Amino acid sequence: MIGFLKGTLAAKRPPWLTLDVAGVGYELEAPMSTFYQLPEVGSSATLVTHLLVRDDAHVLYGFSSEPERELFRSLLKVSGIGARIALGVLSGISVDGFWRCVRDRDAVSLTRVPGVGRKTAERLLVEMADRLPEALDAGSGAAAGPAGSEGEAHGALLALGYKPAEAVRMLQDLDAAKLSTEDLIREALRRVHRG
Repeated sequence: MIGFLKGTLAAKRPPWLTLDVAGVGYELEAPMSTFYQLPEVGSSATLVTHLLVRDDAHVLYGFSSEPERELFRSLLKVSGIGARIALGVLSGISVDGFWRCVRDRDAVSLTRVPGVGRKTAERLLVEMADRLPEALDAGSGAAAGPAGSEGEAHGALLALGYKPAEAVRMLQDLDAAKLSTEDLIREALRRVHRG
């Protein structure tokens, strides 16, 4: 496996770029988010990489940051998502923007990415929800967990098998100050079964 390449940028013609590493020209495919970060041709560049081995080719993908590569790898694990769509997602939306869409279940924003239709967007939201980074989960209140009766209800939902982000969504907008723990759980479960 090739983890990263450091060398001189020899050419860049989206979606392809060539990196000269000690006299060997590595051809890499990269998302537009990486192209925006590249220096001028002839300058030094370092890219983290992912090697995809297919029956007909070995394709090396390059990324300007580790979060981009991690998202690319996560997307490849989603059924029906190949490298082309994964690169399209990274080209059409930032890594943080993508995870915000997943956290907020925002399929509409994902369908604005070229190559991502309604069904693909919904599949991404479902399959990527359990891979939500902790930092964004914390932003929605899931990492630390809510306090008081809401915290108890949150813990009960986790014990029932719901993911942290799901539990937070289920309890969202419920008035924890006026409802008991049991009522919060009951109302959260009622919402799920209505939806």
